[in-house]
Amino acid sequence: MGLLDILLGRTKPVVPDLDQLFALPSAAVTLEAAAGFTPTGQGAVCFATVEGSAFEQTHREVQALLDADTERTGPPVRLVRDDYGYSWLVSQRTPDQLPLLVNDLHAVNSAMEVNGFGPQLLCSLAGFEDRRGGPEEAAGRRLALVYLYKRGSFYPFAPLPGTGQRRDGALELQVQAALTGDLRIEQDLGRWFPVWGAPGL
Repeated sequence: MGLLDILLGRTKPVVPDLDQLFALPSAAVTLEAAAGFTPTGQGAVCFATVEGSAFEQTHREVQALLDADTERTGPPVRLVRDDYGYSWLVSQRTPDQLPLLVNDLHAVNSAMEVNGFGPQLLCSLAGFEDRRGGPEEAAGRRLALVYLYKRGSFYPFAPLPGTGQRRDGALELQVQAALTGDLRIEQDLGRWFPVWGAPGL
């Protein structure tokens, strides 16, 4: 970054760091202790859809690679398009297999990068759920830890159940505070984009 960039207030773009994903299993331990949320075993990678045979071939190869995993006991990896036109490659593991799910998310991102589709990568998420008993509004709450590919950082997304498109801001801030020592948390709250209806959440 040059002197002119500093004087004009321009910042150097953050380089994606996929190895940040490997911090999720330790963060999950902290999350359970702090807020009672445990992994659901579901996760997904979101990317802007690109038409063309090279892109189709890439996501078929990624699906085949992940489905060939001998430890996979859940349903095969699937490709889903959401209502906004984005594509999600969704992986399902058992709740106790979060490290394997993280490997899946890392493999998808890496394969997209290697094949020249890094600019299309948007985010990855791992799903969590509050399965404790207690107040009706607490049990069954969902939460995603979302990794922003282009920022190399995470943020929590907590939709309020049964309320349409409303989120639990208090819970998101609680999770932010709890996980600051475990994950690189995105400091710009304006980038905590809602991922309504995301597969894997």
